[in-house]
Amino acid sequence: MTGIAGLNKKHNFVLTIRDADVVAAALRQALAEAPPEERPGLERAAALVESSAAAEESRLRARWVRSRLAAVGFHGEITSVAAVKALRRAEPKLSLLAAVQLQREASAHPE
Repeated sequence: MTGIAGLNKKHNFVLTIRDADVVAAALRQALAEAPPEERPGLERAAALVESSAAAEESRLRARWVRSRLAAVGFHGEITSVAAVKALRRAEPKLSLLAAVQLQREASAHPE
């Protein structure tokens, strides 16, 4: 995920977009047509995609926050004021309220 839609100065809602269901369907199709020697790898890949698809949205947002902080070179404490500033530097359209809410989610879901 490269971004989270819906965050700006006027809106603080977050719409998480995932396409894991499309990937899972493609893997199931490939698994149905696979020769026996390819099945173990495809079965493992399908299991990984399904577990990723089951991840709750707050964990996905927490992962997104960490990736955005890393993109601007932030390596400090995620609960700090500096983390909020770095997140807003990474995503300039992010309101202060949205940045703080995302920071709280990220700190609630440690890596």
